[in-house]
Amino acid sequence: MDYSQTRRHYTSQFIIVLLVASFILGVLLLAPMDALGQLLSSIVILIAISLCSKEARHAQKYQHLFRIFALVLAIALSVRYLLWRGIYTLTYSDLFSMIAVWLLFAAEIYAGITSIFGAIVNAFPLSRPLLSLEGIDQTSLPSVDVMIPSYNEDEEILEVTIRAAKMLDYPKEKLSIHLLDDGGTDQKINAADPVAAAVALKRRKDLQALCKRLDITYHTRAKNEFAKAGNVNSAIQNTSADLIVILDADHVPTSDFLDRTVPWMLKNEKVFLVQTPHFMANPDPVERNFFSAFTRMPSENDMFYGTIQKGLDYWGSSFFCGSAALMRRKHLDLVGGISGDSITEDAETALDLHKMGYESVYVDRPMVSGLAPETFDAFIQQRMRWAQGMTQILLLKKPYKAEGLKWYQRVGYMSSIMFWLFPFARIIFLLMPLAYLVFGLQVYHASILEIFAFTLPHVIATYMVSTMLFGRTRWPLVSELYEILQCAFTLNALIKVFLKPRAPSFVVTPKGESLDRTFVSPLSSVFYWLILVITFALGSGVYKYVTEPLTRELTVVVMLWNAFNLVLLLSVLSVLLERKQVRSQARLPASNSVVIKTNTDEAWVGDLVDLSLGGARLRLKGEGALVPDNATFTSWSHALSKNVHLPIHVLHFDSQSKILRVRFMPQSEEQENEVIAYCLGDSLRWISFQRRRTRAISYWFGAKHVLKIGLKPVLLHMLVLIGKFAGKLGSLVKPVKENQ
Repeated sequence: MDYSQTRRHYTSQFIIVLLVASFILGVLLLAPMDALGQLLSSIVILIAISLCSKEARHAQKYQHLFRIFALVLAIALSVRYLLWRGIYTLTYSDLFSMIAVWLLFAAEIYAGITSIFGAIVNAFPLSRPLLSLEGIDQTSLPSVDVMIPSYNEDEEILEVTIRAAKMLDYPKEKLSIHLLDDGGTDQKINAADPVAAAVALKRRKDLQALCKRLDITYHTRAKNEFAKAGNVNSAIQNTSADLIVILDADHVPTSDFLDRTVPWMLKNEKVFLVQTPHFMANPDPVERNFFSAFTRMPSENDMFYGTIQKGLDYWGSSFFCGSAALMRRKHLDLVGGISGDSITEDAETALDLHKMGYESVYVDRPMVSGLAPETFDAFIQQRMRWAQGMTQILLLKKPYKAEGLKWYQRVGYMSSIMFWLFPFARIIFLLMPLAYLVFGLQVYHASILEIFAFTLPHVIATYMVSTMLFGRTRWPLVSELYEILQCAFTLNALIKVFLKPRAPSFVVTPKGESLDRTFVSPLSSVFYWLILVITFALGSGVYKYVTEPLTRELTVVVMLWNAFNLVLLLSVLSVLLERKQVRSQARLPASNSVVIKTNTDEAWVGDLVDLSLGGARLRLKGEGALVPDNATFTSWSHALSKNVHLPIHVLHFDSQSKILRVRFMPQSEEQENEVIAYCLGDSLRWISFQRRRTRAISYWFGAKHVLKIGLKPVLLHMLVLIGKFAGKLGSLVKPVKENQ
């Protein structure tokens, strides 16, 4: 398939529809129209967007045409709104009002630009055909180095990744596995702190022993320079394979990873990168603490890897995401290896090679499963690093004017980068109602009819387009919750980058943390203060409504805005309640047929319910007595193309529901590998799991869902705060009594 020709075809459609929509926009701008006329025309446009969005989801022949028309109409409506805001509503009477007015308008312009960039990027998500190495002469295949950078991860996590990498379906003589240990460098084992030095030396010896036992190559280096990028570059200098796979320490590949990615390298010599999705095998804190719907709701990753990366791929700007990727060595050599000017070395490397005219490919097949951060603190650390790194690329690399990039590649990179500036706008949208309700500043000069005619249609159109683009991979209001949770922390991190672009340092995201108790996140205090301030603003609004009858219409609108912010802030309290994790490993849905056999040749047939590396839960069929404590678990492994026979220990059997819980008890190296291959080595399992949870819901269902489950933990937080206050009061009273 000639993707450049396809891009030209769809782009020509885009331009034609853009001209039509521009005519509509011109009519809206030039025709003499009062607020009522604008309202009526906006309603017509919203109906057209709704109909086109529906056809874009269901029509076959003209799907892209309807999609473009809906996008361009929505863009036209948003541009009309911003022009109206800029020309007619930016009035103020004092310095503070002027500052508030322009801050709010700047936030709206940012939101409008990011929406337009997002519409362009995601207009034509590219679904590439599934390629395979089947039928290709194996002697002609390129050699591959699999590199697993590590810093402080547990040995158990590393062993699973290494074993899976060794089972990749590829000629063994052309495959080499390398563990890159940055936690046992010469610098660390010679540290001034004797305790830290001893820990580093022990880590080096333990990982060297692990690599020897698993027959792979151990690498370390003299100094911890340039973090992960420096670690990988050090290994690149000491290896020689044609292609390089980079896997994070907790990223376990399925057996078909190379079979599905190497063909794209063979197909086109200009391809420097084949990126695949990061599939998370456990919920992040939002999914676990707030929704408890990891198996039913699209993950945060699903939106980026299931929609946005496919859109970027169409425009030739899908980028390296640090892991789960195949790269060509000779292309990396042209830019000195993995780039290290920013702390998001992955996107920066892709940018450097895209500027040289080389191409990337995105294969939308989940073939690597990793671990999401378990705690809210770790989650915030990870997001702060991403936000700082992308901002560094903006300031240091200036992709908006980078020579060598096509215009659409610039749009693609700027869309991804500008998203991470959301804390500036989100904080303004959260706090701006205070300016009017508490301080009486005229931040939004418009009548209620004008708000219904201009503002509301713009907001509705934005949500309609978002639903059309991301309906299956992001539920309504979830993006707002994620942004509110991050904005207070990432805002401070971004300000530091703008002041000193080269200052941020790489921070490894903690993985595999255990949660042996339920507790309130130590990062909660900022949200308590925000809730207190916004609640006070709501009370001030009630007072303003009673005492200032001439401005009641606007007061009601701003109070509704403020109330919406308050509901979202109360909802995020659920995420800040870190819930105890009973299991050390996440269980994922599975549906394989299983046979349980005892030593006396008795057999039970059943179907899997869920599965993890530690064990499984299945539903037995037919009648039968309780399964003995020890038995053999037999099932077909797609990854190994054979039946596996795994020793198990029965944990519990419910005779009424026929549910059996078992623990895997591998007795040999081969059985250890079979457990990993069976549980984590089959990409079909991840595809089935993703299809199960990527489903669209209505906006009203999403809003009701947020309200229903988001407000319950408010009482729990209040009890915790009362307990803390009582404890502090007790600590103050006790010394007084002792003195008496």
